[in-house]
Amino acid sequence: MQTAALLSEALPFMRKYAGMTIVIKYGGHAMGDAALASKFARDVVLMKQVGINPVVVHGGGPQIKAMMDRLRIESEFIDGLRVTDSATMEIVEMVLSGRINKEVASAINQVGGTAVGLSGRDSNMVLARKLQRTVKDTDSNIEKVLDLGFVGEPVSVDTQVLDVLAASDVIPVIAPIGHGENGETFNINADTFAGAIATALGARRLLLLTDVAGVLNNDGELQTRLTEQDVEALIADGTIAGGMIPKVETCLDAVKGGVGASVILDGRVPHALLLELFTEHGAGTLIGRDN
Repeated sequence: MQTAALLSEALPFMRKYAGMTIVIKYGGHAMGDAALASKFARDVVLMKQVGINPVVVHGGGPQIKAMMDRLRIESEFIDGLRVTDSATMEIVEMVLSGRINKEVASAINQVGGTAVGLSGRDSNMVLARKLQRTVKDTDSNIEKVLDLGFVGEPVSVDTQVLDVLAASDVIPVIAPIGHGENGETFNINADTFAGAIATALGARRLLLLTDVAGVLNNDGELQTRLTEQDVEALIADGTIAGGMIPKVETCLDAVKGGVGASVILDGRVPHALLLELFTEHGAGTLIGRDN
């Protein structure tokens, strides 16, 4: 009876999202935990089965670090971004596109789905440019441009392949790699990449799986819904700080670009995707105009 009640509760939400695109950024602890990874794969397959169009974008920072350590190559980070020279870029692409991408797609296939692994370089999907960052010298107050190497940011997204897959039974799994105008390969932050994909597809939801419950207030309480004004106020008073700032900025950019709403939720919670989409109160912090 409890199972039947849960299915009955989920029905209106399944109807709400039927035919809609949901972009999911998959990373963090959930990706490294075999049990959670299997549950994630099953949830994605279920979404496809009930008529939703899931698009998975994955990260891979810990796996890249592990490979760099094995090769005894030290990583340098500036503002949370890995400085990526040409040699490092080869390793990044090998780990993201060659290993993780296929593992995530394979996990979905093993539980009954049909997934295909892609990167932003395939079919020239994501055009990127070199990311420019500046830093101000505290003594002279002069700004200088930082060279992050082959770290990029999305310029445009060609959705042709994704549109074809949306009309099929295939679930796309995308590595956050882009191509430059001159054939360069760029490493793109997975949150930013997912936001660009969601905006280009006009997604109903952008879901960012993280290692925290969502946005918390100063008392440690989860903020379930935030507007743009709420986010700006929380950043101004220091409640939202550190690595959470670029996440909420990605969420806001996606909503401004036409995405129904963005959600930051805890990927360590089993079936977090289903709890967010198919229950009344969701499972994380929703940012945007859509209910």
